[in-house]
Amino acid sequence: MSQNNNTPAFDVIAIGNALVDVLSKTTDSYLATQDAECGMKKGSMNLVDARRALVLYDDMEEKTEMSGGSAGNTMACLASLGGKGAYIGKVADDRVGSKFEKSLQDMGVDFDVSPLVGDTSTGRCMILVSDDGDRTMNTFLGAAVELTPDDIDEEYIGKGQVLYLEGYLYDQPQAMEAFLKACRAAQTAGRRVALSLSDPFCVERHRQAFRNLVNLHVDILFANADEIKSLYEVETVEEACDMVSKECAVAAITCAEKGSIIINSGARTEVNAEPVENVVDTTGAGDAYAAGFLFGFTQGKDMAECGRIGSIAAAEVISHMGPRPEVSLSELVNQKKAA
Repeated sequence: MSQNNNTPAFDVIAIGNALVDVLSKTTDSYLATQDAECGMKKGSMNLVDARRALVLYDDMEEKTEMSGGSAGNTMACLASLGGKGAYIGKVADDRVGSKFEKSLQDMGVDFDVSPLVGDTSTGRCMILVSDDGDRTMNTFLGAAVELTPDDIDEEYIGKGQVLYLEGYLYDQPQAMEAFLKACRAAQTAGRRVALSLSDPFCVERHRQAFRNLVNLHVDILFANADEIKSLYEVETVEEACDMVSKECAVAAITCAEKGSIIINSGARTEVNAEPVENVVDTTGAGDAYAAGFLFGFTQGKDMAECGRIGSIAAAEVISHMGPRPEVSLSELVNQKKAA
């Protein structure tokens, strides 16, 4: 793809589900009971309605509430690294929506989407965190489903060096249309398009649509090992890497404690995971990795350095509860370089 010579106003413009996270510790026995009763698989993301969300909320003990949403987390981490980002997502005209919007704006992320007025509330994600740090998510999308192509300003999309798309958003037909409109606008402006596959179950729901999106629009693909294997319906990451290298210019595949594999025009780079003394909560690990990688990419770093910044960001996020950094990621990366 030819590059736009005009200097972009933003490093990354992200589109995703605007959600507030409600986190609580849980036990494997509770998850097993929920799986038997309603198919809540440990480590998965489940879409729930307002009634089910309320039941789960009441079951949760010692709840922690904070702004989240996959692409929102990525933009928060990008800002913490020193990058300039913008966010497109739909919140309601309510207290929670105002909190979400302010959380990004306070970090310097541009967020100027008109809130939804009416009875629908801002979306929430009930996140159950196991003793091993794994997270099981139950998402009530609320106002997030009301994102439409009308919320996509094509001229605005052209102001970002990279357009970053959250795979979770593909669950809604009108949001899918917004995705495609944004992709076309980015490509017309000569910008890069990045996609996060988000979740293996999300891939199962939209496998062919994602394959088409990768083939036609995506320059940079983010996935974990399970997601990329599901996308190509293969047994090993090695097989998936062979396939994605034929369809996408750049792919960053995270493999938990084994690190990540980065594919760039067929060439592979392996990056070690950053050591973590105590894994507390893996919520947002992939979001943080994507932020670090994209920060490095938009600053002209090589693939190994992009992956290393991503690994540092992910390690910080999984060392505490919640999907957003508790320290300056920019300072943390500089400390690691000096060490």
